[in-house]
Amino acid sequence: MKKFRSKLTIAVRFTIACLALLSLAISASAETSGPVPAKAAAQQQGSNGQWSNGRIVTAPPAPHTIKVREGFVPFLVGHGDGTQNYVCRPTATGGFAYVLFTPQATLFNDDLKQLITHFFSPNPQEPNTDPKVVTDRQIRVTWQAQDTSTIWAKLEKAATFDTDPTFVKKDAVAWLLLDVVNHQDGPTGGATLSKTQFVQRVNTTGGLAPSTGCASPADAGNEAFVHYTADYVFYRAVDSED
Repeated sequence: MKKFRSKLTIAVRFTIACLALLSLAISASAETSGPVPAKAAAQQQGSNGQWSNGRIVTAPPAPHTIKVREGFVPFLVGHGDGTQNYVCRPTATGGFAYVLFTPQATLFNDDLKQLITHFFSPNPQEPNTDPKVVTDRQIRVTWQAQDTSTIWAKLEKAATFDTDPTFVKKDAVAWLLLDVVNHQDGPTGGATLSKTQFVQRVNTTGGLAPSTGCASPADAGNEAFVHYTADYVFYRAVDSED
């Protein structure tokens, strides 16, 4: 009986030791071959992926004409919803056409939290060179974040349905690459947008000027507010701080 108990005790101890070793092996395997921590995963993305506010920001598919050159990475994406606002004006050829006088949109993150407001405004550091514009400062495309950091940009390149039908929808405004010409921190030090060097407008829907309502002198001054959506991708230099 004593021999049986002794053998049973040895067997139990051996089983416990095996289970402990198995537990250690499973733990080690999980650490070495399990999911890569999110921060590390983002770093593995290289120049096309950056970690920002708990998310990996990657460069979207885009026509070659509006791709951002090497040395810059996306750090923020806003999903824009708003209107492209047009006014009917005479053209140089004697006709009439709708002219964009400002976009008006709000940009949201993936959780539908408001990030940025988008519009046109005078660039405080750039004198006006167009005598037809009633301001002493150049009107530029503008984005202002919730912390009131603001950037102004000029158009660098565009992709339309005619030039890039694989990407741009027939009834949608162009995809754009814009070059930031000025930035300004918020009055309390807000700097969400301050490192931005380029902005891409991609994945557009709607927003084209109407085809009617602007054909004669009687139509001059008519305004049209056309709904559109777009994704705006903000790029910074690789060596700038997160």
